[in-house]
Amino acid sequence: MCTHGNASREETDMAKTVLITGASSGIGLAATVAAAEAGWTTIATMRDTSKADALHKAAAEAGVADRVHIKRLDVVDPELVTACIDEAITEFGQLDALVNNAGAGQVGTIEQGTVEDVRATMEVNFFGVVNTTRAAMRHLRASEGRLITVTSVGGVVGQPFNEAYCAAKFAVEGFMESLAPVAATVGVSVTVVEPGAVASAFVANVGLDLPAMLAAAGPYAPALQAYIDRTTKSFGNAQTPAQAAAPIIEALTAEQPAFRVQTSDWARQFAGTKLADLDGSAVLALTNTWVR
Repeated sequence: MCTHGNASREETDMAKTVLITGASSGIGLAATVAAAEAGWTTIATMRDTSKADALHKAAAEAGVADRVHIKRLDVVDPELVTACIDEAITEFGQLDALVNNAGAGQVGTIEQGTVEDVRATMEVNFFGVVNTTRAAMRHLRASEGRLITVTSVGGVVGQPFNEAYCAAKFAVEGFMESLAPVAATVGVSVTVVEPGAVASAFVANVGLDLPAMLAAAGPYAPALQAYIDRTTKSFGNAQTPAQAAAPIIEALTAEQPAFRVQTSDWARQFAGTKLADLDGSAVLALTNTWVR
């Protein structure tokens, strides 16, 4: 169930309301603070509200603590999702935007993992988005609101040792691209936001024991080591969560937001490689270098 925030009816009448998933850290935390700074009543959700200290601190430092309302929400449980969103409607009156941000990484290759690993990754990164979107749509129709989903450049370009994660993000992109024209007929705008490398707790939360992974990688060890080396370097030039969150706020406030938005010049170039690659050769020429 959700934990209640405290919002006056006057505040609800004056401000639009956005619900953001995965708000305890990283992009979700930054987007929560930025949305509140932009004047939105912001419902910040997370699986474990005991991890809300960083958000409390950031909101207080930004002077927007009164606009941030923290609630417990686990996106993989559809009944809890529906209950949480309905409770938010009761409390705040309407829902003007949903930001699907909650997600989890998964690194590995299928021969050495399990189908259960893949299912778990899909549950959070794809079905979690489906759950929240389904529960929110009737409220977004009523407000002619915004549906914004943080995917990844990994939802455009398949990446070595990210098979399950990229599969889930590809699924989200296909789901939202298919939904967008249908949602538009009932007044709901759909946007996907595609970050590249972001310096956030999301990376730490993957929980990798790299020495153990390499020791167990067998014939894949050379490729995995090359991938780790390349990825470590790329995160040395990563965006901050605030930089990656900025396009989310633009999509919330723009008169006509784009469907697909990348968060950096690098992300635009990387995604552009795929979107202009009819036979797949350009993408594979690029990603082959990551494992050699």
